[in-house]
Amino acid sequence: MQKLKDMASAIRVLSAEAIDKSNSGHPGMPLGMADVATVLFSKYLKFNPEDPKWFDRDRFILSAGHGSMLLYSLLYLTGYEDINMQDIKNFRQLGSKTAGHPEYGHIEGIDMTTGPLGQGIATATGFALSEAVLSAKYGKDVCDHFTYAICGDGCLMEGISEEAISFAGHNKLNKLILFWDDNKITIDGSTDISTSTDILKRFEANGWDTQSIDGHSYHQIETAIQNARSSKKPSLIACKTTIGFGAPNKQGSNKVHGAPLGADETKALKEALNWQGSEFEVPKTILNEWRKTSARCEEKYEDWTDNAKAKGKEFKDIIANKLPKGWDKELNKFMKDCLKEKPTIATRKASQLCIEKIVPAIPYIIGGSADLDASNLTSSKDMVDITPENYSGNKVNYGIREHFMAACMNGMKLHGGVLPYGGTFFVFSDYLRPALRLSALMEQGVIYVLTHDSIGVGEDGPTHQPIEHLASYRAMPNVNVFRPADVIETAEAWKLAIETDETPSILALTRQGLPLLRGDVSENMTARGGYVLSEATGERDITLIATGSEVSLAMEVKELLAKDDINAAVVSMPCMELFDAQSFEYKEEVLGEGLRVSIEAGTTFGWHKYADLPLGIDSFGMSGKAADVFENFGLTAKNIAAQLKKIS
Repeated sequence: MQKLKDMASAIRVLSAEAIDKSNSGHPGMPLGMADVATVLFSKYLKFNPEDPKWFDRDRFILSAGHGSMLLYSLLYLTGYEDINMQDIKNFRQLGSKTAGHPEYGHIEGIDMTTGPLGQGIATATGFALSEAVLSAKYGKDVCDHFTYAICGDGCLMEGISEEAISFAGHNKLNKLILFWDDNKITIDGSTDISTSTDILKRFEANGWDTQSIDGHSYHQIETAIQNARSSKKPSLIACKTTIGFGAPNKQGSNKVHGAPLGADETKALKEALNWQGSEFEVPKTILNEWRKTSARCEEKYEDWTDNAKAKGKEFKDIIANKLPKGWDKELNKFMKDCLKEKPTIATRKASQLCIEKIVPAIPYIIGGSADLDASNLTSSKDMVDITPENYSGNKVNYGIREHFMAACMNGMKLHGGVLPYGGTFFVFSDYLRPALRLSALMEQGVIYVLTHDSIGVGEDGPTHQPIEHLASYRAMPNVNVFRPADVIETAEAWKLAIETDETPSILALTRQGLPLLRGDVSENMTARGGYVLSEATGERDITLIATGSEVSLAMEVKELLAKDDINAAVVSMPCMELFDAQSFEYKEEVLGEGLRVSIEAGTTFGWHKYADLPLGIDSFGMSGKAADVFENFGLTAKNIAAQLKKIS
């Protein structure tokens, strides 16, 4: 027992010292949960610091990311090579790997970026779902691990937590174990001032096993973890802790939540813990105990290596998210067939036709929708539902849980062996925006199929008509926003989204049918972001730049202008981000020297960088038939041509 106390003391002291040196941070949680983390890492967590990306390792998510020094201390103590004592000393400094909240990719052993509360719980559910799916498909000999997460009261108050625990309970994800730091303190004081929820009953109602323990009792912690690991349900372990445990004058108070202990209190902490090391020094005997913790996993690691090798190349490629050779063969054929058939279809339908070609070709792709499959058209007839009775399917029924869906997909992509896509109405992407932002921040190629992309939604009215959404996602770093103009651009966008591993993709798709505009598929023109779809018959007077459903509108405008000898070119710009990445010369050639006019059924915000005259909608929409709504806002070929004739 003393050994565990000493090991936990190392976490507490390192955390306190690093936060003091930074003069910024949250010592309360690392000090309070050090005992739980010590038992978990030293006795149960399956990991290998020498191979941090071991596919069958247990995943550990610090949902309460403000307590990042808990994780940094653990990674240093257990011997991860890319974190050293200097990194601990550099906590929260500019350019440091030990950032204020754990950031995926900065240090091996950080399974996801956390900080926005509740995201960790939901993303951990995605990890657990991936484990269940891959275990069912390829066997427990290569996929049999737990997902552990630590959360605080803030995580459980955020609405996304309810979406996640409901989904996890319904799907019986029993390899998901959540530790709740039940310290009864938030930033503003006692939790009594803002909540009276019975958390255990809440989880029980959602189909979870629950336990409540003394979070400072090593025996109770061990027993609870053992019980959770043998449960047939996801598990919540409520760990009753003292925030800032060990700091004699500040523990148990909100004062220790988000402010350094200070030199005097840290000195008192060390004295209370009987700590013998000097500043930023872990006594060798304690450090050696920590460095030995992963030795118990060596045999499991060797067995897994042999088993994975025996599975052959397909399994190796799948866990590396490597696309099968020739995966796009049927998709390419589909595009060529469309050139012959010239279908007029909504791009949401075009997307579904692409999915029918893509899913059979990529064994690790998993799709779903936030209870809008009939509208988003995100599944094909051959897809199989993932259920507690059959995890080996490839379709997730997320329910009406957009925020959870996006966070879950982040977990699936981060886990590896799964390429997720999910759908909802474009306007309802507001619900999932924080998780999509994390997709971008963590550089995860999650695919978002967002349909009903404009006022073309019509009768559903302004609540369902996205106006500012295209501009807002274009403003978000590291997101490719695709708004295809026809079935060919839709297929090209799908191909790019699948092949882009480090950038999430949005496919903004129409409800209304659109004509085929492209006459050639020899090059993926969507990959250029913008291109000349139809050149002017003579020297350009006007360049019409449009996206999505407005590209066919621009083609009509071009024809009307030609009757008055005004030469217009039409530029389709399905992805601004990819267009911006082209050379200056290419962009100038595409945009031309004449009057540049953009046409998009959304806000004009952001179009001024390309257009002299942006045409769009800078108000909310209206309810009515789609054609009537477009006419109401002046987005008709006749009206636009008349405007341009006046100024040409």
